[in-house]
Amino acid sequence: MLEIDQLRKSYGDIVALEDCSFIAEPGRVVGFLGPNAAGKTTTMRSIFGLVNLDGGEVRWDGRVIEEEARLRFGYMPEERGLYPRMKVRDQLAYFAQLHGMTRQDALNSTDEWLERLDIADRGASRLEELSHGNQQRVQLAAALVHNPDLLVLDEPFAGLDPIGIATLGDVVREEANRGKAVVFSSHQLELVEDLSDDVVVIDGGRIVLSGVLADLRVESPHRVLQVTFAGDPPDFDELARIADMELMWQRNGEARFKISRDRDPVEFLTVFRNAGRVEQFRFEPPSLSDLFMEAVKR
Repeated sequence: MLEIDQLRKSYGDIVALEDCSFIAEPGRVVGFLGPNAAGKTTTMRSIFGLVNLDGGEVRWDGRVIEEEARLRFGYMPEERGLYPRMKVRDQLAYFAQLHGMTRQDALNSTDEWLERLDIADRGASRLEELSHGNQQRVQLAAALVHNPDLLVLDEPFAGLDPIGIATLGDVVREEANRGKAVVFSSHQLELVEDLSDDVVVIDGGRIVLSGVLADLRVESPHRVLQVTFAGDPPDFDELARIADMELMWQRNGEARFKISRDRDPVEFLTVFRNAGRVEQFRFEPPSLSDLFMEAVKR
């Protein structure tokens, strides 16, 4: 288990982390979220000893992390961390050997991951010859090639097409199912919601929301009403005033409202029917995007 315990880090007057704490358990995927410059990358780098912390500890299985333990970790940084002119297969095998694998085991694992990530035909290519999406796949392979116990992925889906996102998403889920602890960051909140068991939201260096995603949604004091009208849309601001709702979003004939979870959705359906022909009506717990926006007060 990975434990992030009360991390503190400042760069001059800029506070990057302040009492940052959360855990990542084996077999579970943690979506690590936050606005730009919230402290995500600093936290991830601290796991690998790349940041000199002002306070707090990062532990693995109850012990402060040392070099031997880090050899069992896999890291995919947001910035490209590979050699652009080195052949793909050669450098993946090289990274695997740096983590303690024999040459033959490293080559076998490299070939397996090139096949799994649909880039087996690019093993003899230099990295710089690959598309952005295929470079992302190679970067993920470098984090996985030595069969790590912990995966830390910083924006792994950035710039990928839907096929690439589906492929990498399947890999992340499979690795968690095999017992690995996974921490990944992404600004694609729908994707995070699909993949994550747990979520941690950081803002201004502080954790502002954390827990099991399903529990956070159900336990929220709010619910979301989504309605779509056929034909000319009504005045949604007026509907919100009449029914004492908060209008969250509207576009053409569709709108989302926030209400207390204790209120009966039937009363709102009646209001909507009086305003026009209802084509679609949904009452559900807030999405991860809703929880995120509320947590960071944006």
